[in-house]
Amino acid sequence: MVWQAEQNLRMPVEATQQEQFWRQQAGVEELGKLCCHSWGDVGANIASGSFRTLGMVIMPCSMATVAKLAAGLSSDLLERAADVQLKEGRKLILVPRETPFSLIHLRNLTTLAEAGARIVPAIPAWYHNPKTIEDLVDFVVARALDQLDVDCIPIQRWQGRQD
Repeated sequence: MVWQAEQNLRMPVEATQQEQFWRQQAGVEELGKLCCHSWGDVGANIASGSFRTLGMVIMPCSMATVAKLAAGLSSDLLERAADVQLKEGRKLILVPRETPFSLIHLRNLTTLAEAGARIVPAIPAWYHNPKTIEDLVDFVVARALDQLDVDCIPIQRWQGRQD
């Protein structure tokens, strides 16, 4: 809901229509496999530990979601799928969206890190001399995907000091 408000967009309610919506947003028409699920469908395949994944990225991740995950709550598909990643020892990457962090936020993030989640704050680097906001966003997205060993966004990586 926050993303829709910030982008002034409306995502279709039906999971079958969401696939085309996301492909249009990404500018990718028919490449790759994409399956959208209803928010409340805790019976979806990704809600089961027997469904194999490389891991899961929640980006952006609200502090409400962080709190629920840290407490072990799974009241919707997002929370259940994340809980499955932790219980199966798979990669769960969280990109928190809020700042500053309160002590409660830090404790919840620490709890999740101790449980195996990777915390990747949305903090871009500056050594690559970004020219656009997209350059900054791409850097954060690439670093989050690095946690899954997925290298699909070309970014300039640190080469060491150039003295």
